[in-house]
Amino acid sequence: VEQAIRLSPRDPSIAAWYAWIGRVHLLQSRIDLAIEWLEKARSRNSRLAFIRAPLAAAYALRGDTDRAAAELAEARRLSGDDRLSSIGHFKNGRYFGVASVRALYERTYFVGLHKAGLPEK
Repeated sequence: VEQAIRLSPRDPSIAAWYAWIGRVHLLQSRIDLAIEWLEKARSRNSRLAFIRAPLAAAYALRGDTDRAAAELAEARRLSGDDRLSSIGHFKNGRYFGVASVRALYERTYFVGLHKAGLPEK
């Protein structure tokens, strides 16, 4: 993905590419790098909930609960539906990959969302 960004730095979807890199760092518990990439994604397109939610989780895992809560609130507003009403609802009907990848989501992303203020149910 980083090579694709270098080859096409004006790609209209670059915010999504930055967000994917940030999410990978989040899943691998490289929180500072996750925040760096997710903030870069947000700066390119601040209207995407799928950027704001992992950024909220990363801020929460770093202990920055005020910023985490603000990002979660914005992710909820931008999503336009109730998928961010609870962690259980967020998980429902979504595919998070094979068991080992799902475990990474459980240990990082979902823990961070809960710390940011998203209820379990």
